[in-house]
Amino acid sequence: QVQLVESGGGLVQAGGSLRLSCATSGSIFSINAMGWYRQAPGKQREQRELVAAITSGGGTLYEDSVKGRFTISRDNAKNTVYLQMNSLKPEDTAVYYCNAEVFSDYPPIKDYWGKGTLVTVSS
Repeated sequence: QVQLVESGGGLVQAGGSLRLSCATSGSIFSINAMGWYRQAPGKQREQRELVAAITSGGGTLYEDSVKGRFTISRDNAKNTVYLQMNSLKPEDTAVYYCNAEVFSDYPPIKDYWGKGTLVTVSS
């Protein structure tokens, strides 16, 4: 059983910073891509958007609105991914979900999701 647990969300004023963490545990052989998604208030799960992603080799991808403000990183030894969020804006308010493509014993490969952490940015 593989689990992803996010932490670091909270309430912050516009212009402030937060750092999200997501620790992966369980029967893990290796982890391919890891990413952060967000679901804004009132949006459905299908409207969850990719914020940032990072490959096992360190290649990164960012959604346009967060470029220059957010930084994704990972510690492969700890199976943990981070999202440093600076210059936060009210429109960044959302539940942030961690995602990981995990190679395990069974199933051999699967996408896993955390339960989410709420980020609220006040104006």
